[in-house]
Amino acid sequence: MKDVFSIAPPLAQSVGMNSVQVRVPATTANLGPGFDSLGIALKLYNTTTVSKGRGAAVGDMAKEAGELFFSTAKTKPFAFSWSVEGDVPRSRGLGSSVTVRLGILHGLNELAGRPLDKHALFRLCAELEGHPDNAAPAAYGGFCIAPPEGPVQRYKVGDSLLFLLLIPEIELATSDARSVLPAKISLKDAAFSVGNAAAIAGAFASGDYAKLAGCFGDRLHQPYRAKLLPTLPAVLEAATAAGAIGGWLSGSGSTMACITTKRPDKIAPAMLVTSGFEQACVIGVRADNAGVRVLK
Repeated sequence: MKDVFSIAPPLAQSVGMNSVQVRVPATTANLGPGFDSLGIALKLYNTTTVSKGRGAAVGDMAKEAGELFFSTAKTKPFAFSWSVEGDVPRSRGLGSSVTVRLGILHGLNELAGRPLDKHALFRLCAELEGHPDNAAPAAYGGFCIAPPEGPVQRYKVGDSLLFLLLIPEIELATSDARSVLPAKISLKDAAFSVGNAAAIAGAFASGDYAKLAGCFGDRLHQPYRAKLLPTLPAVLEAATAAGAIGGWLSGSGSTMACITTKRPDKIAPAMLVTSGFEQACVIGVRADNAGVRVLK
C-alpha cells in the first residue's frame, strides 16, 4: 500500500477564446448523520474543458446541463463540446458527477458572457443532482450546510484537519445506494441523527474540531447502505481506535472517510486492513476552501 497525503494537481492553462477550463473540487457529503445536507470540499480535483462548436456527442448529463443553463440564462443556445480530466474517481461517493455538471455550467456561463452568478449556477447544479450536499461545497468550498430547501451556510475548514479516504475499486451507483434506504424510520432514530448532525454543524462553525468526536453516528442511511459495504462499521471503528476523530461513508459510497489531526500513518493502514478490499488505496487530503474556479 502506498499512502498519499498531499494531492493538488497544477492549475491548467487557458485554451483559447472559444474554450474555457473549470476546476471543481471533489466533495465528501452526508458526514454520517447529515444526510443530503452536509458536505465538505476537498483538495482533489477534476478539470472540465468546455468549447464552443460541435464535437463528439455531449452525452445525456451534459445535454441536460446545457438545456437547463440556456433556458435559465435566457441566452441564445450554441453547440458545445466538453471533456474532463483529473483525480476524482467515478461512482465512489466523492462528487464526480458534480465536478462534471458544475464544470459544464460554469464553462457555458463564461462562453455566454456570464449571464448568471455563482449562486444561480449552484442552484442549477443542485437541481440536476437532485440534492445540494455535494453541489454546495463544490461551488463555495469549505464545510457547507445545504438543506434541500433553505439557504446555504458555509464555513472555512482549518488546515489542521486531514481527511483520509479509503477508495476501493468497487463502484457504487447513487441509485443503487438509495434503493436500499427505508421509506420510514423511527422517531428515536431520527432524533439520534438530528442531534449528531447539529453537533457536527456547531463544531465546524466554531472551529472547535475536538467537539466532533463521537458525533458521526448515523441511523438514517449508513446502517442500510452497510448491506452493500459490509465492512463499513468495522473500518470506521478501526479508524477511531487508531486515533481518528471520527468517520463516515462518503456520499453514497463506496469511499469511506475519516478525519484526524494526528497519526495518519497508523489510521490509514488500519482502515485498509480492516476493509478486506483486494484493491483499494488510502489517500489523505486537506479541505478546499475556494470551491469551483474558472482557470485563466
